[in-house]
Amino acid sequence: MAMMIVEVESAHENDPVLLPPPNFAMVEDCIFRSGFPTPSNFPFLQTLNLRSIIYLCPEPYPHENLDFLRSQNIRLFQFGIEGKTDVSMPILKDSIMDALKVLIDVRNHPVLIHCKRGKHRTGCLVGCLRKLQNWCLSSVFEEYQLFAGVKSRTTDLSFIEKFDILSLSQCLYSIIYQYHGYGSKKRRLLYKDENLQKPRLTSF
Repeated sequence: MAMMIVEVESAHENDPVLLPPPNFAMVEDCIFRSGFPTPSNFPFLQTLNLRSIIYLCPEPYPHENLDFLRSQNIRLFQFGIEGKTDVSMPILKDSIMDALKVLIDVRNHPVLIHCKRGKHRTGCLVGCLRKLQNWCLSSVFEEYQLFAGVKSRTTDLSFIEKFDILSLSQCLYSIIYQYHGYGSKKRRLLYKDENLQKPRLTSF
């Protein structure tokens, strides 16, 4: 009996450890957020069956991360937003707008959004997505602050508050917003016609 216990424990110890990236969470069904993934996080990311990653930093993606994406057939969309508090608002708006267009395209799902820490830039993008989903502003701010913690930035909150969702809808001529299931939390954005011309997107 003792031998059987040792064998079970040994097998358990040899199981791979799945370590998520820092600040990892699910935003919506098939939409995830986190800080910067490292190779130790790759086995965990494999379990998500990702199609895309939205990277919100200007620095080049590490070669080891690019190799992982290629091996898993994951597409990289990079939007180089500076991590400074005094980033130009017009530049930030344009980058977030472009990132949102990629994010709400279900053909890119499952998708992971990340910056360096998964706090400010990622929080701005998710906050603007929540406005598109008609969340009340207090709930949007609460979610942002949950991930930003003591590093919460009033400039980010102000940007989210002033972000014009109507300007995004004007760019999405062929997309309609449709929810799956009455009362379901798993809200999805669907294409009305999958045969329409695909938007021009960035790849690695």
